[in-house]
Amino acid sequence: MSGDHGERPRGGTGTRAGGREFPPLPDPLPVPVYDNHTHLDIADPSTGSGRSGEEPLSADEQLDRAEAVGVRGVMQVGVDLASSRWGAELALREKRVLAAVALHPNEAPRLAAAGQLDEHIAGIAELASWPRVRAIGETGLDYFRTEGDDALAAQRRSFEDHIAIAREYGLALQIHDRDAHADLAPMLDRVGSPDRVVLHCFSADAEFAQVAAERGWYLSFAGTVTFTNAPRLREALRVIPRSRILVETDAPFLTPTPYRGRPNSAYLVPITVRAMAAELEVDLADFCQTVAATTERVYGSWDDVA
Repeated sequence: MSGDHGERPRGGTGTRAGGREFPPLPDPLPVPVYDNHTHLDIADPSTGSGRSGEEPLSADEQLDRAEAVGVRGVMQVGVDLASSRWGAELALREKRVLAAVALHPNEAPRLAAAGQLDEHIAGIAELASWPRVRAIGETGLDYFRTEGDDALAAQRRSFEDHIAIAREYGLALQIHDRDAHADLAPMLDRVGSPDRVVLHCFSADAEFAQVAAERGWYLSFAGTVTFTNAPRLREALRVIPRSRILVETDAPFLTPTPYRGRPNSAYLVPITVRAMAAELEVDLADFCQTVAATTERVYGSWDDVA
């Protein structure tokens, strides 16, 4: 989770009473793609993680809507041990889902203060061996909400441990980077980067995008790239190789224009993909094909059992 939303909500199933309903389905894409980063559990009423005032929508309903508009599969991303296990279990029964498991960087200081960080990291390491877990994420650095030397130290240690897990199991690494661009590359250089690194919800500028691309990292763009106040994201999109571009929703957050402020879901990926193709002035079908192939290069096939 990144961008202009708050911390992960805890407890309270959403309802329609607040008028925060999901947007209508967009036109289908000509070639299917994938949602590189989503949180199906937050909208699913069975998890008790919904945001107050928002319409609940089960994981199955979200996936059905996504499939109907050309989103073939999703990467379900964990932010703590419970959501990571939920995603890993869902991926076992649902062919349209692969899982990423991790402790969000904002979880690390809280767990460290409670003396539970090592225990929870060990739990993530155990989940990393599960079938259809293809990434460690979202982990990383978040300096926007982290203050104090002890909290920062816990966050950095957690990140290093997650990097080690990704390397041990040969998994992709999905990074949450908020206001921490300057420290990211040096840390990965020092501890050793996994083969596949994805900057989830890319939020930096064109200069950092080039740094990332030169290192072989992948940049994943969310609905923020459609916002009128985000020209630097569109500039970053233009300067990187097409083979390094991924797309995501970070749902239920960061809903693309023109539905900003309403709940997001994987089925809204086509809006962001169309905006990206238009910005790059490329054929939509060709762009979809490239993004889909890149996603499979990072995570493997959604059709594979293991």
